[in-house]
Amino acid sequence: MGFLDKAKAAAEQAAVRAKEGVEDVQTKRNLSRAYEDLGRTAFDLIESGAISHERLTGQADEVRTLQAQAAEPVGAATAAPEAASAAPATPGAASATPDGSPPPSFD
Repeated sequence: MGFLDKAKAAAEQAAVRAKEGVEDVQTKRNLSRAYEDLGRTAFDLIESGAISHERLTGQADEVRTLQAQAAEPVGAATAAPEAASAAPATPGAASATPDGSPPPSFD
C-alpha cells in the first residue's frame, strides 16, 4: 500500500469518526431539548395544579424566582433585593414580557 493509499484510508477513518462525533453531539442535544420540554410541561402542570410532588416544589420555586428576576427592569434587583425576596410568587405572573407579549422561545 502506497503512501497516498494510507493517507486516503486515514482521512476516511477520520471522516467516519468525525461523523460519529457529530451524530453523538446531535443526539445529546436532542436529549437535552427533550428534558427541557419535559421540564416546561411539568412546570406548566404544577402551575395549573394538575400535578404536585415534594421533589418538584423546590425546583418550581427556583423557576418562579428566576422568572421574576428576568422580568425585573435593569437595576431593580440591586435597588430592593429584600422586597423581591419577601414578595410571594404569583403563578403565571412572569409568563409575559413587560409589554405583555409572550416570552421568547429558546427552541
